[in-house]
Amino acid sequence: MSHPVLAVTVDLVVLTVRGGALCVLLVERGEEPFLGRWALPGGFVRPDEDLPGAAARELAEETGLPRGLVHLEQVATHGAPDRDPRQRVVTVCYLALAPDLPVPRAGTDAADARWVPVADLPDLAFDHDVLLAEAVERARAKLEYTPLATAFCGEEFTVAELRRVYEAVWGTAPDPRNFHRKVTGATGFLEPTGATTTRDGGRPAGLFRRGAAATLHPPLLR
Repeated sequence: MSHPVLAVTVDLVVLTVRGGALCVLLVERGEEPFLGRWALPGGFVRPDEDLPGAAARELAEETGLPRGLVHLEQVATHGAPDRDPRQRVVTVCYLALAPDLPVPRAGTDAADARWVPVADLPDLAFDHDVLLAEAVERARAKLEYTPLATAFCGEEFTVAELRRVYEAVWGTAPDPRNFHRKVTGATGFLEPTGATTTRDGGRPAGLFRRGAAATLHPPLLR
């Protein structure tokens, strides 16, 4: 009995906050299938790679950033028989988050690459709309009970800058006073640097860095 040829790919949902909006990195396909359609960046896993290594390589090729500077986690695996018209392809979807990501560059098989607001998406190739929706929901959910939001911030940030991350990812604006009380009162969430900045305008605001906590107790409420 012959066995069907099975290929494995990794697809990346790379999110950042630009201009106050949650944006995803999309590439315009430069070859068939789905020539000219927008898609998530990704590619086939090489014979000598494991999955995290393939995801890190694709991330570096698309953004120029090494894995150590980006939050990268596996989200889901999809393997519907007809998800790729070329052959049977199983894909492993990864979520990547980072602040101030550069202007994207198109890879070898892409015609263009750009940041697109999650709220204003085109029709995506393959099943990438499903992959993207799952990854965004993962990010939104984890903001409630982990310090994941700080992955969108620089090394030092103000509470107002952090609040704008929550607003961009959740699509709703937290109450400023209530938010400040919760994030500064959550054990291990934020660590004050002792420095201040006026880049938010108005009075000097304290600068913080990410604390050591892996989870938030109690979770932040929307």
